[in-house]
Amino acid sequence: MAPTNDFNDRMLSLGLARVSEAAAHASAKLIGRGDEKAADQAAVNAMRDQLNMLDIKGTVVIGEGERDEAPMLFIGEEVGSGNGPEVDIALDPLEGTTLTAKDMPNALTVIAMAPRGTLLHAPDVYMDKLAVGPGYPKDVVSLEMSPAERVRALAKAGGVTPEDITVCILERPRHEEMIAEVRSTGAAIRLITDGDVAGVIHVAEAEITGIDMYMGSGGAPEGVLAAAALKCMGGQMWGRLMFRNDDERGRAAKAGITDLNRIYTRDEMVTADVIFSATGVTNGSIVKGLRREPGFIETETILMRSKTGSVRRMFYRNPVKRA
Repeated sequence: MAPTNDFNDRMLSLGLARVSEAAAHASAKLIGRGDEKAADQAAVNAMRDQLNMLDIKGTVVIGEGERDEAPMLFIGEEVGSGNGPEVDIALDPLEGTTLTAKDMPNALTVIAMAPRGTLLHAPDVYMDKLAVGPGYPKDVVSLEMSPAERVRALAKAGGVTPEDITVCILERPRHEEMIAEVRSTGAAIRLITDGDVAGVIHVAEAEITGIDMYMGSGGAPEGVLAAAALKCMGGQMWGRLMFRNDDERGRAAKAGITDLNRIYTRDEMVTADVIFSATGVTNGSIVKGLRREPGFIETETILMRSKTGSVRRMFYRNPVKRA
């Protein structure tokens, strides 16, 4: 059967949920065990096995790294049965390997799928990111603004004071000046140790999470995944790739990127309808983590489709196989 270009997102969405759920289940035994590599490998194996059960002709465009760095789910790897629609796949089998190893909040398994050629092929470099939730005027803030200007602009647009704004920032030494400047406005900051996909998603549900804006640099692949989530949930996002050396600029060239200074909007990182699934590994503010019951493991998954704007939260109770 020849592949088709009909992206049937409705039919594929439940299959995508099974993919993120399988990766989360595989990580269960390694929560709090202190072995980041083992936890990540378990999630990778399970996610790849489940992906290959889907009737898609898929290409990994955001994955575990270049072919020579990752034995599976590498960038460019073909997955799926080979039948069905041609799709781009962005994934992070375990977003928060350190969080999982230390049993800290907000570890997720994450995957997005869109028609072939519609997800930004972001190289494995840093990206300067900025995101706000839905309901604000277009381009209410920008990467050209200073951190303080962003806070004041968002507060003005929302009819509040800067003291009413909370910004999520990844806790890293490179962000110390940004953190100080944001605090100088009177805004609050929620620092996160890892997991900036979840960090960006927070802005889409500010009334629940208490996060109004995300800013700071992190992995570019995670930026594309976050943009996919916001395309489903609503909100604005901007990203600019950051290069530290010629090797990283070479990665960009290999990915087909010629304008190294370009600022990408959410809809330039994800140019068509997308489906997104994330399953909780450890408890977090987006979804609950794995819960063990006698003979069962229960997971929570958030499954979204940009075409309809639908957001489903699903609980999956799965029997534990006995030896």
